[in-house]
Amino acid sequence: MELRELRAFVAVVEEGGLSAAARRLHLSQPALSQTISGLERQLGVRLLVRGHAGVRATEAGTALAGEARAVLAQHDRALRVMAEYAGPGGGALRIGIPLELPSGLLDAALAELAEAHPETRVQARHLSSAEQLTALRAGELDVGFLRERPSGPEFDALLVVREKLGVLIAADQAAELAGPDGIPLDALGTLRWVGFPRAGSPAWFDELTAILRGHGLDLGPEAPDGQALIADVKLAAVASGQAFALAPPGWPQPLPGRVTWSPLIGHPLVRRTWAVWPSDSRRRDLGRFITALDRAVRE
Repeated sequence: MELRELRAFVAVVEEGGLSAAARRLHLSQPALSQTISGLERQLGVRLLVRGHAGVRATEAGTALAGEARAVLAQHDRALRVMAEYAGPGGGALRIGIPLELPSGLLDAALAELAEAHPETRVQARHLSSAEQLTALRAGELDVGFLRERPSGPEFDALLVVREKLGVLIAADQAAELAGPDGIPLDALGTLRWVGFPRAGSPAWFDELTAILRGHGLDLGPEAPDGQALIADVKLAAVASGQAFALAPPGWPQPLPGRVTWSPLIGHPLVRRTWAVWPSDSRRRDLGRFITALDRAVRE
């Protein structure tokens, strides 16, 4: 078994379906299906039961998923530990930050970095996922926080947060639509989605819009490239009563009285953020930062 096969299998189990796992891995669904089928042939056991609602692991598949997670975690941990010894740090550690990164996510890792490598200066830039990926490839960033995981061996990645998105909506509309568990996504069909340009994060945009359309929402024209989805833009559109926006729980921006946040029933929209860095990096300070970030995420 190869690591890529184990990663693919774990993704299918965690996502509960081949389509969602393929989007997560940036693979085509037929290619992912062939990988899983090949793995089942290698092992001589059935790993997944496929049905109309998705897939579920068999008893053998559940056992393999546990072992695969342990192998992958040990592999990733070994790479991070070796990075501690591979090369010096110092200078500037350039970090790419997306809009709406959860407050406090990096605090512990940055504090440990400052203690272990006081000579390292942190430089943060607010960039979209696509812009961060371009900067990483150009050597202009040392680590980025992306809404999608790059494919291939060029980068290593660590999933740092999964956010169940809710909805920002006018308060009077929320009073009509919300039940005890929140608002059904398909109840927002009469409102316009305040979206972001696809160019900023193509894979996440495609995943998100597919789910919205699957619930009967008419998304209208795509937001033009370069239009930043800042808080003021969201809130002004939502307060008009003609639109809704998506936001995580505990959204840090203050809400005007006419706007409220509500969860979506069933949590159909989950936004993932990965820390991404070049796989050939030998910086000890970056290795320490990633190790501390991994520890903070696990805790």
